[in-house]
Amino acid sequence: QVQLVESGGGLVQAGGSLKLSCAASGRPFSRYAMGWFRQAPGKEREFVAGINWSGGSTYYTDSVKGRFTMSRDNAKNTAYLQMNSLKPEDTAVYYCATEGRRWGAVRTTQEEYDYWGQGTQVTVSS
Repeated sequence: QVQLVESGGGLVQAGGSLKLSCAASGRPFSRYAMGWFRQAPGKEREFVAGINWSGGSTYYTDSVKGRFTMSRDNAKNTAYLQMNSLKPEDTAVYYCATEGRRWGAVRTTQEEYDYWGQGTQVTVSS
């Protein structure tokens, strides 16, 4: 059974940084693409960042390019999202996700992901 557990969320002032972690268990972590999504109050869940199975390829939504960096440590079964220069509009619940197919490329839509964590709250104050 695949489990994803996010951590690292919290309250930060605008311009600050946070690093989210997503610990995976239940299957060989290194074979599967990972992604981060977020959902702000009253809004649809949206794609933030994705990484392929090896970590050699990443993709970001335009609003976070240059500020967020996604990475993975396959030895630790963990994916990360380093968030710098945070803005109030980054406030949301952040979810990590992984797909069900092995050796995947970067995935950018919710439908391509099969397993989800419970989310971690990120609040950026102005």
